[in-house]
Formats: sequence, C-alpha cells, structure tokens
Amino acid sequence: MTNCSTIMAVLLDKRTDAAPTVQEILTKYGCIISSRIGLHQTGECAEEGLIILHLCGEDGEIDKLQQELTEVYRVKVKKMEIRFDD
Repeated sequence: MTNCSTIMAVLLDKRTDAAPTVQEILTKYGCIISSRIGLHQTGECAEEGLIILHLCGEDGEIDKLQQELTEVYRVKVKKMEIRFDD
C-alpha cells in the first residue's frame, strides 16, 4: 500500500563532501519524493545542511532510501509518520 505520510530529515554534517552521493541516491528514489526542501546557513556557507523530504511510496522503498542515506559517511537520517486519521 502506498504511504504518503512520511517525512524524512537528512542531515549532512559535511555537505560539500556528502552532497554528490546524497544527490545520486535522491535521484535514484526520485519517484517517491513528493517534495524536497534544502536548508543551510547561507551567510556563512555552512558545511552542515538539512534536507526535508515528503515521501509517497511503498514502505519497503522508503526503508531502502533511509538505509542507503544512512550508509553515507557523516549523514544522519530521521523519519516520522504524520497521520491525521479521524
């Protein structure tokens, strides 16, 4: 069953090093990424970056995305489900 209630936060501790690999993974799973927001301190061009993803896909596919991102050095991933069921 398709799950469209997953929000994933991806923290890149050294974004200039991790970004190419992370981008490759996000492109691979692009069909389940509904929205993507990238945040970092622009004034300092900070090395830490945060990507927020809204995902819509099968749970197994979402889990695979999380696993692949977690395997990237200096990348941390957190996931949460947001449901507004009555």
